Amino acid sequence: MRWVGGTGSPARVWPAADMLQGATSVAGRIGPNAITRVVEALGARHGELAAADCLRAAGLAAFTVQAPVDMVSEDHVAVLQAYLYGALDADDRVATMREAGRLTGDYLLSNRIPKLAQAVLKRLPAGVSGRVLAGAVARHAWTFAGSGQFMHASGRPLLVAIEHCPLCSRIASQGPVCDYYAATFERIFGELTSRSCRVEEIECEGAGGAACRFRIDF
Repeated sequence: MRWVGGTGSPARVWPAADMLQGATSVAGRIGPNAITRVVEALGARHGELAAADCLRAAGLAAFTVQAPVDMVSEDHVAVLQAYLYGALDADDRVATMREAGRLTGDYLLSNRIPKLAQAVLKRLPAGVSGRVLAGAVARHAWTFAGSGQFMHASGRPLLVAIEHCPLCSRIASQGPVCDYYAATFERIFGELTSRSCRVEEIECEGAGGAACRFRIDF
């Protein structure tokens, strides 16, 4: 199996239009959804005051005054994830992160993936649209993987991986913890390839893995 892609250089496996609209790569920084959608999900489950308290407890009080609208340091994302890993029970954390991932997927579908590209992908066989979409995601991995290295491998199931994953870089766990990424992938791949799409993290650096690897079944 051949893994391709990566932060900082375009993936060249499948010729496809540049479907995710973005700006210039900034190493070590991540789109604000990794903060704002997590806070939104926390607020929905526990109330806005509790969500603000979590930000302050994680050392991110500035975001209670002004929510980020530009790229944020991946360290801020890692710190928030690590704080919530310790502060929430397992079921609550998973539900919160999956909701945050779903909200991020909704945002990408509404604002970052052109409607024409979405219409084309939905008309393609699931295997083809999955490969094309994975290539587009790889070219813009810097928006969510920061300084990590994103890779993907063709086939069904589709496999994607992030080496030096910022999401779990400050977490030591017994199992996978990157539910935010898994849910984001599931939302966009589910909408654009097959509604039966399911994403599972099968290896996690937070649990001692060599990379955070996700299996995308559709």
